[in-house]
Amino acid sequence: MGTRMTRRTGLFAAAAALLQGCSATRALDALVPSDTYRGRMDIAYGSVARQRLDAYLPLRSDAPVPLAVFFYGGSWTRGERAGYRFVGEALAARGIATLVADYRLSPQVGWREILQDCAQATRWAFDNAQSLGADARRIHVFGHSAGAYNAAMLALDARWLGAQGLSPRALAGWVGIAGPYDFLPIRDPETQVAFGWPGTPPDSQPLVHASAEAPRTLLLAAQNDTVVSPQRSTVALARRLEALGVPVRMRLLERLNHATALGVLATPLQWMAPVHGEVVGFLSAQPGAAPPADPAR
Repeated sequence: MGTRMTRRTGLFAAAAALLQGCSATRALDALVPSDTYRGRMDIAYGSVARQRLDAYLPLRSDAPVPLAVFFYGGSWTRGERAGYRFVGEALAARGIATLVADYRLSPQVGWREILQDCAQATRWAFDNAQSLGADARRIHVFGHSAGAYNAAMLALDARWLGAQGLSPRALAGWVGIAGPYDFLPIRDPETQVAFGWPGTPPDSQPLVHASAEAPRTLLLAAQNDTVVSPQRSTVALARRLEALGVPVRMRLLERLNHATALGVLATPLQWMAPVHGEVVGFLSAQPGAAPPADPAR
């Protein structure tokens, strides 16, 4: 037992340190299996270099499977899909097709162009669901940190999917882990550049777009996140959506931080917190299913 706990503690400590950058996520990737999914890598969803994605698909399925389009974080200034194999593997191994999408980054582009890319990747998912063995009625957007912001804006602000001939109502749901959903005024220098502070419009904030038309929602965060306030973002958005009648499941989790709230999705770290079970259960639900109630709330 002592050896097992030492290994577990070491893995968690490694994840906490490693997940501070995209090169670190590759180190976590090295810990996860490679024989639990089928991969289709380096797929173009647009015409520019950063508009590419990787597909992680279940090994076998008797029926079309749910599909998640995943957007990573990095303050809108860094990140690459190659560092998030652990996300694709964790979901594909449980029967969920997963697309890990790159998108253009600041300072080359701003938040609007970033959201345009994410919407275009989601359009690609709808157009290619059948060839992936996925069910177009069960497509979700999913993100962590800045990527959770991207997912939130696609799910809540109809402008972005609308430009691609879609509606947020076409989504089966969306998942946000440790996302910033209300962060004006902007204090972080990198985020100021990405959002053109101080000229950032209020409608850049997901909380502004909460409505009764929003798709079903899963919001997770570390209870003691010191990077993004879970109370101001996760809790506030959950309460706003619930008041509007949107099916929402929200949990704040102990023993995690901003980075490991996603890191524990990886197969070797799933014992640390129930993030994997929450995400898989939500994404696997049949169309129209409400998220289960959280008995702790």
